[in-house]
Amino acid sequence: MTRLYVATAANFFFPGLGWLILGRKRLLGAIWLLGMIVLTYVETSLQVAAPALYWPMFGAVFAINTAFAIDTYRTGRT
Repeated sequence: MTRLYVATAANFFFPGLGWLILGRKRLLGAIWLLGMIVLTYVETSLQVAAPALYWPMFGAVFAINTAFAIDTYRTGRT
């Protein structure tokens, strides 16, 4: 059960990593992890280049990360 909680938290902060920890959806997890690393770079760049867009982007990423964490938890319970 501890592994499930670690995977859930990991997928919230780094979407895709939780699936890799669980050993499920490996290809999808690797693709999402790479994509989210690039998205984090873009999000950080927006904070300086376009401050008005930073908070909407932050909110969108937070919602996506929450969905990833929920999916990991549900996937790991089955």
